[in-house]
Amino acid sequence: MAETSVVIVTRPEREAESWAAALLACGVRTDILSLIQIAPLPDASALRAAWSNVPRHLAVMFVSANAVRFFMAERPAGLGLQACRAWSTGPGTHAALLACGWPADQIDSPDADATQFDSEALWTLVAGRVQSTERASVLIVRGADSQGQLAGRDWLAQKLADAGVQVTQAVAYVRQTPVLSPSQKQRAAQAMTDGSWWLFSSSEAAHHLLQLCPDLPLGQARALATHPRIAQRLCAMGWGRVDTVPAGLEAQAESIKSLT
Repeated sequence: MAETSVVIVTRPEREAESWAAALLACGVRTDILSLIQIAPLPDASALRAAWSNVPRHLAVMFVSANAVRFFMAERPAGLGLQACRAWSTGPGTHAALLACGWPADQIDSPDADATQFDSEALWTLVAGRVQSTERASVLIVRGADSQGQLAGRDWLAQKLADAGVQVTQAVAYVRQTPVLSPSQKQRAAQAMTDGSWWLFSSSEAAHHLLQLCPDLPLGQARALATHPRIAQRLCAMGWGRVDTVPAGLEAQAESIKSLT
């Protein structure tokens, strides 16, 4: 990648700031344009009610660090966590679980140097335990969109159901389209043609970008996707160049620096 190229981090603001700083520390020039806004639920009573069954579940699966943050904020005082495992698909969620006090030996998550962080990678770790246990229920904690529809894939929920596991879902936060200022929209337009790379860890962020700036010349732009599925969707949307990079920080930084 040319020295003048900048990587635009599109994650929600909280994660974007830390990720951009970490990439910068690895020698990657970054800018931030958050394209997903995270908001709390207007009413968390259902989330608090979900905690009553946590000790009886085989595991609680968290789709993101935000799922951990909002769910743990509603944890009843005095409720121990030793009776239930936590599942995560990546190091960010794993770190959030540790920071919130979930016992390290009760967390199942792909290794930090894994080639991919997704439901498939998690399933390879937990499938044996699921198939050999009599405790047949798992709670999946995730976000919802602004209309209340569950956000994210249902692949793991289907695998669990196929294995005879009862799956329940808890919405912990809301994912919304952000509001961009005129200067941010101008920056987005400039980044289509100035050699910048757009970094997407969610295809939802790319859809939000088109909602907010519908006339962008995607065919002239360059994008980086952290998963092949995201790359496929970006190509279908018309991005001019799409490269896939690892999801892990250090491997991602090295991959980005190798691009020309």
